[in-house]
Amino acid sequence: MSLRHRPAGRFWKLALAAVAGGLIAAGACAQTRSGGTLNWIIASEPALFVPLTTSAGSSCDLGPKVVEGLLTYDYQLNPKPLLATAWSVSKDGLQYRFDLRKGVKWHDGKDFTSADVAFSILALKQYHPRGRSTFANVESVRTPDAHTAVIVLSKPAPYLLTALSGTESPIVPKHLYEGTDVQNSKYNREPVGTGPFVFKEWVKGSHVVLERNPNYWDKPKPYVDKVVARFIPDAAARALALESGAADVGTQVIPLSDVERFKASPKFTVDIRSFPYLGNQQQLYFNLDTPQLKDVNVRRAIAQALDLEAFNKLVWFGYGTIAASPVGPQLTRYHDAGIKHYPFNLKQAEAALDAAGYKRGADGVRFKLRLLFNPYHEKRAPEFVRQSLARIGVDAVIENYDFATYTTKAYTDRAFDLALEMLSNMFDPTVGVQRVFWSKNFKVGLPFANPAHYANPEVDRLLEAAAVEPDEAKRHKQFDEFQKIVHADVVSVEFGTNPQITIAAKKVKNHIPTGEGIRGSFSEVSLQE
Repeated sequence: MSLRHRPAGRFWKLALAAVAGGLIAAGACAQTRSGGTLNWIIASEPALFVPLTTSAGSSCDLGPKVVEGLLTYDYQLNPKPLLATAWSVSKDGLQYRFDLRKGVKWHDGKDFTSADVAFSILALKQYHPRGRSTFANVESVRTPDAHTAVIVLSKPAPYLLTALSGTESPIVPKHLYEGTDVQNSKYNREPVGTGPFVFKEWVKGSHVVLERNPNYWDKPKPYVDKVVARFIPDAAARALALESGAADVGTQVIPLSDVERFKASPKFTVDIRSFPYLGNQQQLYFNLDTPQLKDVNVRRAIAQALDLEAFNKLVWFGYGTIAASPVGPQLTRYHDAGIKHYPFNLKQAEAALDAAGYKRGADGVRFKLRLLFNPYHEKRAPEFVRQSLARIGVDAVIENYDFATYTTKAYTDRAFDLALEMLSNMFDPTVGVQRVFWSKNFKVGLPFANPAHYANPEVDRLLEAAAVEPDEAKRHKQFDEFQKIVHADVVSVEFGTNPQITIAAKKVKNHIPTGEGIRGSFSEVSLQE
């Protein structure tokens, strides 16, 4: 029986919402002031605007203001309508049907249709770093009419319905991309979307200007006339821009040492909520090709030399959430809070290293390790690790590189022994966690994938099974077993959820209303002087 008919009982209905043009009652609209320019700080300038062929953080921040996804999500990661107004999943989990919003126009005036959805999903499958796995099971995208799209899978993908935001899976205009080199399309830098803002200019090294889309489907949104995204790489300069009034909002833009000062100021609101769609997580990975680190007892000794509560206090200023499992606490459905860090114990750590054959030398050093760190880490993080390991006779030599060089050193040259990383869990373990521990994801030159060069057949089996398991209880059990094995193997020292601090001038309202946080659309932002 065809999917179009949707006979009673044939489908499990996940959501059904017919959303007309305006989502806010007229009375509420009247209370929202329109107009003004939102000055937004972004710490680093991306190479591309649209996150179609990249997962770079700044692209994921910028993109959703212009290009949209099928869905958006609340802070519990429940899907909400965006370009799709209703959706359903077949009982076997192999077909996802989306009813698309009617009357939506691309910024060049063309109609948005199901053909754009089909083109975008298949492009994401081919070109997006995470989309290659997220949409790996997609066989086709059927378009029975202009406002219906059906994603057909070869195997279930239980995470798929959470993968359809504008920051992760943007829908782009087929008529501008088709027949071109998608990876090098000019529209990745000069986007045409359906979103609340229209791209106007990008001055390299300085800023991006977006203007209000007067034909946005969700009128009267957006409320601000213009968004200016300014790229300011220096943290002190970013804080000054906020304090001087030159900037209105930013996430992860001020030193953590300044947070209390901003909280005390009547000029700002300080939001310390982490964005669940991103699933922040920071870790220390062991290079399992390093001779000393092949021994699990050595890795465990290093783990025992790190006082994670002190790390939170000294590096994260107490704003983080310490957790030992690779599936962090933001993924509440799958996080195993029963997994604890190996207890901080320097005597046990030293005894373990002695037993492993690594006695202290005359200089007090047992061996040296190269310590790399993702430069987006707080600068105190590598120093904390270096000092901690020095106490047990391990000389961790810090190597400091810019982001591009760090990526090459860690994932192409593999010229490290310890790596401080920040590989986010994302919105589901199959998307954010599997890439780190799945042996088949190890490939020299592939960034942010299995930095340890870890291989465990049972872990592979559990991850692969969970990736296609439609039964939620079974999937939960598979991830539970996975977490226990990886923790016992000491592949990493998981620090937990690093702070996600958003600073906004008091006049800025509704800037992070969805689970995507600052990576949302800004359609609801207003400036209430």
